[in-house]
Amino acid sequence: MLLTVAILSISAYQSYKSNTMEPTPSIESAVNVYGTRLMPCCTDPMTGFYRDGNCLTGPQDHGTHTVCSVMTAEFLEYTRSVGNDLSTPRPEYRFPGLVPGDLWCLCALRWVQAYKAGKAPKVVLQSTHSKTLDYISLEELTRYAHDEE
Repeated sequence: MLLTVAILSISAYQSYKSNTMEPTPSIESAVNVYGTRLMPCCTDPMTGFYRDGNCLTGPQDHGTHTVCSVMTAEFLEYTRSVGNDLSTPRPEYRFPGLVPGDLWCLCALRWVQAYKAGKAPKVVLQSTHSKTLDYISLEELTRYAHDEE
């Protein structure tokens, strides 16, 4: 009986969640920190709050995963030391675990925290959502620009 109620509750929650969640923001209308079309960040590993390869953000993204960053060993160690382990795979969250060289949509405030500690990774500005500018200036981001081709 209890198992049946739990399964029904999960089913009801999933139905409620799918009917009340706002749609994924559109890449076509998203802009980067330059005010131009937001370019994809990475699909291997698949990044973004919506796991679509883009640093899109929307009402569900409370972490503001908007900064397309190039992972380094230094940053990965730093972020692990402050309680955000990005190296360990977490399949239950569709998270592969990151290695140096991977591109990843970081939370804007996590990037700012690393920046203040002198550990911020490089940023792919064309793939970094304009919402990031609510947290750090374009001038500061430009200092960390990854060579873009």
